[in-house]
Amino acid sequence: MDFTTFLQQLINGFSVGSMYALIAIGYTMVYGVLRLINFAHGDIMMVGAFVAFFAVSSFDLPFALAVLIAILFALFVGVMTDKIAYKPLRNAPRISLLITAIGVSFFLENVVNVMFGSAPKAFEAPEFFTKTLEFNSIIITISAIIVPIVTLILLFGVLWILYKTKYGMAIRALAFDIQTVNLMGIDANKIIMIVFAIGSALAAIGGVFWAINYPTIEPLMGVIIGLKAFSAAVLGGIGSVVGALLGGFILGFSEVLFVAFFPELGGYKDAIAFLFLILVLLFRPTGIMGIDFEKKRF
Repeated sequence: MDFTTFLQQLINGFSVGSMYALIAIGYTMVYGVLRLINFAHGDIMMVGAFVAFFAVSSFDLPFALAVLIAILFALFVGVMTDKIAYKPLRNAPRISLLITAIGVSFFLENVVNVMFGSAPKAFEAPEFFTKTLEFNSIIITISAIIVPIVTLILLFGVLWILYKTKYGMAIRALAFDIQTVNLMGIDANKIIMIVFAIGSALAAIGGVFWAINYPTIEPLMGVIIGLKAFSAAVLGGIGSVVGALLGGFILGFSEVLFVAFFPELGGYKDAIAFLFLILVLLFRPTGIMGIDFEKKRF
């Protein structure tokens, strides 16, 4: 592999890693507050992609408006998931929440399956995203530039909310002790709702980006992508927003470069995420930017 090809693959890995990072941030925020691995998170990403597809294909809405509707709908689904499925189990054993999360995941997959069918759908994004730029034989699509930029902007937005707003202060306080926060007059359920809203909105954006770059969507697309994003969150240090971004980039780079160096083993590229997960759990369970949950959050 020559240097130009290597740079080309790095750019591709940066784009893929950005999409993993957007979804991983939602995982890490919910875990940081509730100690819950929300396995329905990948399916909320899938819902966002399908809503954008439906808005464009059935109502012929402008793409930007379709994306906005997808974000709002995914946000609504995330908030209602917490309100209906998780809120009644706040004081239940963690295993009950975990089983409920898996049940919500199956529910969302089957609802979309009934509504849209199980056959893959071709996602038609504006031609603008498929245009290419060439720099010294390196070909870059517009989407490969937009995705990382939007991801970084959203990361700074999340960090601003967490560290510069009263709601962010409440989120970080809630992550330490829900009971104490309630005693201080803060509505813990409202703050948890905000966390789910932020995570679900980011997942929807990640789902739309994924559909743009891999223009086929189907009801089970959130399963493997969600598990990879979860692996990215664990790799970077679950509970750390910056760690989720870092884990997403590492996973994206590794996956793309693995296929580039070993094309004959391309069918095993999905195993890379789970190999990282196993190694991290064996040698550094807290991840690269692991957080001491007794001292800090996010």
